[in-house]
Amino acid sequence: MASSCAPRGNVTTLNKFSLLGSSWSKTVFPIGTEMASFKPTKVQVYPKLGEKVTQDTLYWKNYKAPVQIKEFGAITNIDVSPVAPHNFAVTAFTRIHIYGAFSQEPVKTYTRFKDTAYCGRFRADGQLLVAGCEDSVVRLFDVSGKVALRMFKGHTKAVHVTDFTSDRYQILTGSDDYTCRLWDMPNTTELNRYQEHTDYIRCGVTSKLNRDLFITGSYDHTLKVFDARMEKSVMTMDHGHPVESLLLYPSEGLLVSAGGRYVKIWDLLKGGQPLVSLKNHHKTVTSLCLSSNGQRLLSGSLDRHVKVYSTTNYKVVHNFDYAASILSLALAPDDESIVVGMTNGILSMKHRKNPEDSKEVIQQRRRPSYRFFVKGKNYVPKQDDYLVSKPVKQHLAKYDKQLKKFNVSQALDTALETWVRFRKPEVMVAVIKELDRRGTLKNALAGRDEQGLSQLLNFLVGNLVDPRFAPVLVTTAEMILDIYQSVIGQSPVVDRQLLRLQDLLEREIDYQQELLEVLGMLDTMFASSLPRKQVPCSAVSRSNGLAQREAGTQLPAT
Repeated sequence: MASSCAPRGNVTTLNKFSLLGSSWSKTVFPIGTEMASFKPTKVQVYPKLGEKVTQDTLYWKNYKAPVQIKEFGAITNIDVSPVAPHNFAVTAFTRIHIYGAFSQEPVKTYTRFKDTAYCGRFRADGQLLVAGCEDSVVRLFDVSGKVALRMFKGHTKAVHVTDFTSDRYQILTGSDDYTCRLWDMPNTTELNRYQEHTDYIRCGVTSKLNRDLFITGSYDHTLKVFDARMEKSVMTMDHGHPVESLLLYPSEGLLVSAGGRYVKIWDLLKGGQPLVSLKNHHKTVTSLCLSSNGQRLLSGSLDRHVKVYSTTNYKVVHNFDYAASILSLALAPDDESIVVGMTNGILSMKHRKNPEDSKEVIQQRRRPSYRFFVKGKNYVPKQDDYLVSKPVKQHLAKYDKQLKKFNVSQALDTALETWVRFRKPEVMVAVIKELDRRGTLKNALAGRDEQGLSQLLNFLVGNLVDPRFAPVLVTTAEMILDIYQSVIGQSPVVDRQLLRLQDLLEREIDYQQELLEVLGMLDTMFASSLPRKQVPCSAVSRSNGLAQREAGTQLPAT
């Protein structure tokens, strides 16, 4: 591409060499002695094609920036105390930390573990805490103390599952030795032992309505419902993948299981019948929890996402993104906080925004700006006063500066910059419209080398079928094909882009034809479904004159 600019008297001539051949195209711009003020290019505001803003979006986005705390290892479990002030126990490596609702430092730490600790959980009254360990010993702690009150020994491998029964005097444990057991807290004795799983038991939950019922999940893909009054399990369900987490609805009629990429809901009142199977995660789902009102189900996964489902139709209504794989998840009462534990040892806490605090911040910010703008508004000028106007400096974008100098090709190149082309395609479209209005679009498109033409075609391929930009870009595509039709076949890069553009247009035309066919079918269905109304009219008009001819004389033969 070659260009030259030669002033001749009061006329500026821009020469642009085109790839069409050796011909030169000239554009002459008369420049007067006094030029009018330049008007910047107006970038049209198009409707955003993003996610639909719903009540769930507003509700789950109403959290402050996350508070992040570094733990000593991967955070395998988070449990919120059921009583005020609703502290939460964080199990990570060989420690269990108790955090306050808004504290960034642990208010209490339990370190009496010889190896990795697992599944620290509060009792219903918030006074006791139970946890398993890699050394197969289950420890019971008083929340107000640090030394273990009881130690339950009997398992032969790591204990990953611990929980209290609803009567508060028994403990459920599940271990890698394939057994789940019930323990009596006062006497530290084993009450029941069940060995029906054939692989590690990694999750379990007790009934809050019946002290004898509890459910376990194992890596043998099964869920088993046990009754302490029976010698065997009373119900078995096959999840199909190693089970990582279990959750009971407050009514305890529905059970949620997580394993693999699946979250499944089971109806316990119908003998464990599967109701819904959700597959919205890309990696293993590791944790589950319910919102405070029970209308939203949350799932955390190794794909670094937390999905929020509606419990009425089980569709995803919101999504949270995190920096690392998620191992544990918990919600504070009234959804005041979302606490997430990750594999890199980061504990993320998001607290709900306080509307009063936000109002105060807005008022503090507006006070000085308001006083600044009203300063001098009430001043009344006198008769002999002179008004001194301060010239307002016009800030122009890069492409507007080039347009002001009549450098149409450089203006198009500036709008074709990578970040503008991908993040703000409406800017590129606005520049093209302005060049077309000036009648210089063909000059700006001509005379481009292989790289410049490839960038233009790449932009067209990415945005031509967008209904917001199609009216402008179709005209641009026609101009490019008219200008560069003689050089087709000389550059493999350009040829590939043209083939992509051709395929895109063919697919779009096929889509439009199919949509028109569907529209015709719908029109026919709607027309046939509407009730028909008979309009009273004469026999002649109803039969278009045939009735009279049939009743009267016949037509003469020709």
